Amino acid sequence: MAQPGMKEKDFEQTIEASLLEKGGYTKSLPANFDLAFGIDAVELFAYIEETQEKAWLQMVQRYGSDEAKARDGFLRRLSKEIDSRGTIAVLRDGVKDQGVTVKLAVFRPATSMNETLAKAYAANRLTITRQLRYSARHNNTIDVALLLNGLLVATSELKNPLTGQTVEDAMYQYRKDRDAAKDPYLNRTVVHFAVDPYLVYMTTRLEGEATTFLPFNQGNDGGKGNPESDDNFSTAYLWEVIWSRVVWLDILGRFVQTGEGAQAIFPRYHQWDAVTKIEAHAKAAGAGESYLIQHSAGSGKSKSISWLAHRLSTLHTDADKKVFDKIIVITDRRVLDEQLRDDVRQFERVPGVVEAVVGKDGSKSEELAAALASATSRIVITTLQTFPYVLAQIDAGALGAKTWAVIIDEAHSSQSGDAAAALRQAIGVGVELPEDLDVEDALAAVLEARGRQPNISFFAFTATPKDKTVEIFGSKQPDGNKGPFHLYSMRQAIEEGFIHDVLDNYTTYKTYYRLAATSEEAAEKEVDVSKAGSALRKILVRHPEVISQKAQIIVEHYVNHTAKKLSGLAKAIVVTDSRVAAVKYKEAIDAYVTAKGYHMASVVAFSGKVVDDVAGEVSESSLNDFPESQTADRFKGVDPYKPGDYQVLIVAEKFQTGFDEPRLHTMFVDKILTGLAAVQTLSRLNRTMPGKDDTFVLDFRNDAEDIRKAFQRYYEATTTVPTDANVLTDAYDRSFEAEVLDKDEVAEVVAKHFANSQQETALGKVYAAFNPCLGRFNKLEQDEQEGFRSALGTFLHLYSFMSQILPWTDADSERLYIFGRALAKLLPAMPDGRLDLGSDVVLTHLRLEDQGFASIELEAGESAPGSAFPGEGRDHTRDVRLDRLGNITEDLNKHFGLHLDERDRLVFEQFEITWLNDDELRTVANANDLAAFRLEFEKAFQRTILDNEEANRDLYERLHDDSKFSERVLDWYLTRMYELLRADAVQQKLSLAPDPEPTEEN
Repeated sequence: MAQPGMKEKDFEQTIEASLLEKGGYTKSLPANFDLAFGIDAVELFAYIEETQEKAWLQMVQRYGSDEAKARDGFLRRLSKEIDSRGTIAVLRDGVKDQGVTVKLAVFRPATSMNETLAKAYAANRLTITRQLRYSARHNNTIDVALLLNGLLVATSELKNPLTGQTVEDAMYQYRKDRDAAKDPYLNRTVVHFAVDPYLVYMTTRLEGEATTFLPFNQGNDGGKGNPESDDNFSTAYLWEVIWSRVVWLDILGRFVQTGEGAQAIFPRYHQWDAVTKIEAHAKAAGAGESYLIQHSAGSGKSKSISWLAHRLSTLHTDADKKVFDKIIVITDRRVLDEQLRDDVRQFERVPGVVEAVVGKDGSKSEELAAALASATSRIVITTLQTFPYVLAQIDAGALGAKTWAVIIDEAHSSQSGDAAAALRQAIGVGVELPEDLDVEDALAAVLEARGRQPNISFFAFTATPKDKTVEIFGSKQPDGNKGPFHLYSMRQAIEEGFIHDVLDNYTTYKTYYRLAATSEEAAEKEVDVSKAGSALRKILVRHPEVISQKAQIIVEHYVNHTAKKLSGLAKAIVVTDSRVAAVKYKEAIDAYVTAKGYHMASVVAFSGKVVDDVAGEVSESSLNDFPESQTADRFKGVDPYKPGDYQVLIVAEKFQTGFDEPRLHTMFVDKILTGLAAVQTLSRLNRTMPGKDDTFVLDFRNDAEDIRKAFQRYYEATTTVPTDANVLTDAYDRSFEAEVLDKDEVAEVVAKHFANSQQETALGKVYAAFNPCLGRFNKLEQDEQEGFRSALGTFLHLYSFMSQILPWTDADSERLYIFGRALAKLLPAMPDGRLDLGSDVVLTHLRLEDQGFASIELEAGESAPGSAFPGEGRDHTRDVRLDRLGNITEDLNKHFGLHLDERDRLVFEQFEITWLNDDELRTVANANDLAAFRLEFEKAFQRTILDNEEANRDLYERLHDDSKFSERVLDWYLTRMYELLRADAVQQKLSLAPDPEPTEEN
């Protein structure tokens, strides 16, 4: 027997005392609950008589001046309306009986309340009832019930581990002993809580064994659960904060929504916490702030955005001044248009509050201008491509005096070249953007082009923020770094079961092969060493025999494993590294399926057209035999298409981000994935659904440790070290080292031709002004030209970024930025940098080997802060080293003339791939000279040897025991990796033609 003070009833008493003493509640007795109608009639009529005396007298009169009859009639009417519309709708909109409207609650408005409204709000009767008997057919009771003006809004079952029961027992009790089918009053209740001293779970609908409970916990140091308390329950926030009068009425009035079948939609803790904290900060700070909300996949970002958009649209200061005149939501999700309208409609009855700009009349700009100027449309939904027009409208006329809140939904960014082209045109200032539009990079480009403005606040929602995004939108953290304003981490989402851990079942394959030059002439050809490795790998991975063998593995695994998941409805995705590879996979998979007679069909997704050596010119629609616009829905099996027609989706870039299909269970990867791309791609599998217990990844190209590092970066809060302003000064100085630029000349050209936007200037004179500079550039050697182009490009990149985050501007840098952007367009084009060895090399041996299952485990507290510009501030001029192709293939096959056998060579090849994909090693290479790089590379070299001990025991022992042999190998790789890592980074930063293998080929 538990000691006095340690029983479950003592837990109840603690909660009750807190709510009565500090929470703004009064106590109501269980006997007040009318079991015939499921309503606390005592509290209900006390509220009505206090707040609506005239309406009630009119009601009584219409019931024949019989108050008892009026009460009984109104209870029947109210009970019926609750069952029909739901408790929340009744509380917000009231009930009409006998032609008389009776309000059931008054919620706090956005502006200061007048005396009458304040009195009505204060009259709301929040009550707590312990041990509530909720059915006439039995004597079962619920531990704690919360009521608003007599209507049951929440129940809670409490458990005390000291007496042998936990929150799991509370959930079991709801599932087993709380029968909503027989006791329907239970499903009138807005939310049910299962509570013990450590954890809280909630559900909005009791369905017996099928009842789904969701965590309602604060999170604990980036993971699940709640922080420990020194002198209180860890779950005290539930009754001390969430159930407290002001907060609870706000949640009921402005968060909870009614879904299908009158089922309530209740915010999860992190959603409520994020929205209210952002709202409070915006109210205090006003416009001109930035907020980064790092919420994992599965966090319910759509609802969070809806709640935030509505609350910001009605946000006022204490002086009743609107904080934001207009809310702009940037999203490419059509479903969010409808959801926002539906969500806001539940809070307001004014039509047209939400306006989506879709170009229905053929002109998005005109439609957008009308929406922005409209006094009714407080929330405008638009796309990333249209957003520059928003800024243009804000810049113009009266709209520039208004304040704006811009909410960015990153989850579903555009994936087409057409979208990128549209954005370039909209920006209109020559901003460089990749063909495959990334929402974070694109938005940063828009801001760089237009500039940050003090009347615009940005609210960026993302699960995987890039370092640049963190630096632009992030908040200052206690350690001085930038980070998210609010966090719901991948770790917490996985631990709470909102998403699957896609690294749980991860299997890698290694490809064993031999390459040879096709002729003596080919062997003597001189090629760039830094490009040859990637060109050779391109030949390998796209070879028809390689793809054919991998296709067989894919099909057999799907048929024997994936097809048996989710009652036969599980789907798979094949991630390829190019459009050519996607076409080849489609052909190989279909051919093997036909030959084996399997019941499996594939669909392919890529942009544009590809010239195939077998089928000629093909496209996504020609291979699938239906329009490209139908690909996603056909694969998902969305009406009006037949479900289950396609089981395997083959992709090249498309659908690797922003594509949600819960039935995706298996992924086959034949593409190098690094950093953010690895996380976003593999996360296509993480969506949960009933019956989906796990996921599976089979990876032909990547190392498990590299994948672990990529995910570790986003496992908890993503932070960055703020960029040192002096790197801009250093970059400015380096731009003048080649003596192409002249400071006086730069100042004169800018002042004469660019400083005054109103002055007219002859175009011929503008071109002539750049001739001296171009003449000096043309006299340089090719490597000197490349060095100057690199230095100028680095400066322009840094300035466009840092001008958004620095509180000051430098006139010299601004002038060089204006001059340099124009000059960069006039410089002669560079060679594309690609190396094609297709006819010079042949594949002679091939073997695929399963490396086995791996469970990749992420660690709490391991994520180090990143940098938006790692290694900036140093010379990145690339030193091209040439060698004969025969020597390079000999290195690949025999490794440096050391007479190692084939197995040894393959291990060394894997070493190189590991180092090339090591982001930390790349950062060190770009920030240091060769001598300093050696210190870090030696550590990586030893780690790699140890990690591959089992791959080749003889080679491991030789490297470990023979110091001369080990040093010879290390010395050869040291220079090679230093060059490759530095060259690769330069290409990425300056968006020049890439050295790594091209992602597509015609």
